[in-house]
Amino acid sequence: MDDLAALGWTTQSRPPALFQRFAFASYGQTRAFLDRVAEVQDELGRAAQNISFGPTYVNITIAAEGELGDGERELARRIAAAAQAVGGAA
Repeated sequence: MDDLAALGWTTQSRPPALFQRFAFASYGQTRAFLDRVAEVQDELGRAAQNISFGPTYVNITIAAEGELGDGERELARRIAAAAQAVGGAA
């Protein structure tokens, strides 16, 4: 899980989940990030359980029914990469 912490994700144990708030300089970057998140979710066949956003931020929670598994971790990694690709910050 250390690599996810290094990417800015925080871990919650009950219920098992990962959380991160992403910040952007403009709404355009926020929109581009949300579009990339949608693409990643489609590619992986997995979805974040909660996505909330404003003009320059996005909060994402990735939850698991049991323990956090490889699928949730990969989704988190790919979402973090999407944020970096559009110039976002954790």
